[in-house]
Amino acid sequence: MEDKAEPSRDFPGFDPKSVEAYMVKDPQALAMNVARALENLGKAASEWLAPRERGEIVDSVADPMTDLVKTLSKVIEYWISDPKRTLEAQTLLFSSYMGIWMRTLSQFSGQPMEPETLPKDKRFSDPDWVKNPFFAFLRQVYLLTASWAEKLVDEADGLDDFTRHKAAFYVKQITAALSPVNFALTNPEVYRETVATSGANLVAGMKMLAEDIAAGRGELRLRHTDATQFAIGRNLALTPGKVIAQSEVCEIIQYEPTTDTVLKRPLLICPPWINKFYILDLNPQKSFIKWCVEQGHTVFVISWVNPDERHATKDWESYMREGIDFALETVEKATGERQVNAIGYCVGGTLLAATLAYHAKEKNRRIASATFLTTQVDFTHAGDLKVFVDEEQLAAIEKQMKADGYLEGSRMASAFNMLRASELIWPYVVNNYLKGQEPAPFDLLYWNSDSTRMAAANHAYYLRNCYLNNTLSKGEMTLGGKVISLKDVKVPVYNLATREDHIAPPKSVFLGSSLFGGPVDFVLSGSGHIAGVVNPPDKQKYQYWTGGKAKGNYEDWAAEAKETKGSWWPHWHAWIEAKDDKRVPARKPGGSALNAIADAPGTYVLARV
Repeated sequence: MEDKAEPSRDFPGFDPKSVEAYMVKDPQALAMNVARALENLGKAASEWLAPRERGEIVDSVADPMTDLVKTLSKVIEYWISDPKRTLEAQTLLFSSYMGIWMRTLSQFSGQPMEPETLPKDKRFSDPDWVKNPFFAFLRQVYLLTASWAEKLVDEADGLDDFTRHKAAFYVKQITAALSPVNFALTNPEVYRETVATSGANLVAGMKMLAEDIAAGRGELRLRHTDATQFAIGRNLALTPGKVIAQSEVCEIIQYEPTTDTVLKRPLLICPPWINKFYILDLNPQKSFIKWCVEQGHTVFVISWVNPDERHATKDWESYMREGIDFALETVEKATGERQVNAIGYCVGGTLLAATLAYHAKEKNRRIASATFLTTQVDFTHAGDLKVFVDEEQLAAIEKQMKADGYLEGSRMASAFNMLRASELIWPYVVNNYLKGQEPAPFDLLYWNSDSTRMAAANHAYYLRNCYLNNTLSKGEMTLGGKVISLKDVKVPVYNLATREDHIAPPKSVFLGSSLFGGPVDFVLSGSGHIAGVVNPPDKQKYQYWTGGKAKGNYEDWAAEAKETKGSWWPHWHAWIEAKDDKRVPARKPGGSALNAIADAPGTYVLARV
């Protein structure tokens, strides 16, 4: 008599043999490795506790947590203040849960199912998030709950725009942290790895966790790359040049020419002091600086100091006078040229714009053209970084900076990482500490981890005048004893935004274009804050859009703009040459007036926090 086949209870595409991948094969080895992992976790806890017990670290976690609770309580208050609204919210969630449960039962019994309506999410790329009943259920419940929480924020009435923005940001941070991907028992990849290695992955992961907390001197310094593979001057920042001048806040680097003739008007680059200038000189294949030299520019770069308590009183004006103005004087001594083409990147561009407005008051015409790369001068639409700046939070930051003389680089690095937590935090937590995998070498992520401190006076001025009060856009910023206005800036401007920028959103950059008093060419590049700027032409990656003046609103401009494949670099160079293409014999660094202090990339860039 034939045995009757058991009815299939498998998910479509689910192989019962795959269950074996989740079955522990060596319980004794697993138990031993779990014990070793816990021992390493204890070492990590000791590394975290020791500097706090010695009084070297005073946690300020209460400040952001207080703001989070206060902000989200306003959303909760709206929904629980009316029983009808409360019931609606609960009904929406639990009816959706019931739909997932019924779908799961249908899959178990092999019955036809309605297609999923949940959004695709690359965090759940492993096939078992769909095929395995347990993990599929977790994924669906998580995505639905996260969407429900975001909807509660969106539909809560009576919130001002800033509170709603903060609430949405905090909800995204919470849901990103609570994803089942981030836990060993609810992540199929980690679960399988743990079984396959009898827990050796957790031993290695907890060891890395202890090492990373030790490297951060009591704070977690999440490793994004294999830092041992990189060194400034060895395989980063290699373009030949000389440091020809130095002030308390910066070094001025002039790069060696590679052409017989160069443009008569030198090029001065003012990078951000949040991170370091060599993002523009990562390696010979990606170097914007090297490319500019090859086009015939005499390139000068400001390399900012990594400040400590000695620089506590260096403010926005100090960075203007001892940074940009000092650089302009150095350029003139080295080349004999009073006028330059200037580039400002990110906050370096904001300082350059303010300096131009101040120069206009002083009748100073040393800067003949200005190029702004992902630079905000109007902070109305400044994105998620605004979440961290209100009067209460700023007062706490200022208090901390007053005590230390600076803001720790790790604070800024954490803030930037939080803007893309699902890409820059949690995947590395999973890969490093749960899978026990060393991250691969990546020069961009090495640069990203090479953070800098912020001088107390300078950073406080920047946060208050730009993010909090937006004084530059209103014509209310006071600099050098003068109230400055961007309408006084008449020089031609090339204003570059990047389409996926989370730090200087394109809408924000576009809006700022209308504030200048002279001609502005707005250009939009593909990709984000870094990749959209550092995009060598020979890579043939991304694209850029041109459409002339930034009139109307950003969305309309973008819809009508002309798309061109590839890098914006040649377009910018043509724009520069159209202003003045006169050439002179190539210049050696320092000319006859200045002696070299050091080889590029200098000494200030080498200081690490």
